[in-house]
Amino acid sequence: MLSVAFPHLASVMVERVLVDDSGVALTARTATREAACPRCGTRSGRVHGGYRRRLADLAVAGRKVVIDLAVRRFVCQAAPCERRTFVEQIDGLTERFARRTPALRRTLERIAMALAGRPAARLAAHLSVPVSANSLIRMVRRLPAKQSSVAPRVMGVHDFAFKKGHVYGTIIVDMETGERVDVLPDRTSGTLTAWLRAHPGAEIVCRDRASAYAEAVRTVCPDATQVADRYHLWKNLCEAVEKCVAQHRTCLAEDTSTDSPAAVKAWPCTTSTT
Repeated sequence: MLSVAFPHLASVMVERVLVDDSGVALTARTATREAACPRCGTRSGRVHGGYRRRLADLAVAGRKVVIDLAVRRFVCQAAPCERRTFVEQIDGLTERFARRTPALRRTLERIAMALAGRPAARLAAHLSVPVSANSLIRMVRRLPAKQSSVAPRVMGVHDFAFKKGHVYGTIIVDMETGERVDVLPDRTSGTLTAWLRAHPGAEIVCRDRASAYAEAVRTVCPDATQVADRYHLWKNLCEAVEKCVAQHRTCLAEDTSTDSPAAVKAWPCTTSTT
């Protein structure tokens, strides 16, 4: 059963399994006699000491899983190596300074990429792998950036605030997949123009109403179709309605009758709507 539910524990010795209402607790220890130094690669069997690590793992049958693992610290015996001691790492089970197994970390990264902070944290708690929204955001920030030499076919260009009211940047998104493509340090036309020259291929550009973005796209991608995003379509509509109502405000007069003091009656409007 352990080999099926916990294949990543095949290289360690499981000493005890405790199951209760709070979850599943496994006590294990490493079985290796030597380990390779992460700095120079020299293998050493000289033990310097050891300690216990608590690792959160994927839930089993809706129960939270914690692994209490005893690991050892070895002495690097290579004279030129600057690292005197190092802790053994178990493939598929431990990572440096990590409190979660690689399998759990990858699962939480996928959840965070799909749902972002608070919604992802709520789903993780429902899956019996509780984690804070801030921890999920830090996981996303640690993911390696994907480098691409071409722009997405349908590209989204939007500004965002590094520090609201003071420092703004530009985020470029693949609108077909929802993935972030790149982040630019400002929201000027020159910066976006340089990026578009280095990343050709955009056919449709979904952007906000910034004239700098429009100028950059017209300069580098004159054949690309520029469209407004959904938010700014609604914003344009709301502003148009508000402007129209403001122009015809004088067409409305308050009813001064004593029967309905709060009523408002409409008078014939003579203002041109053109």
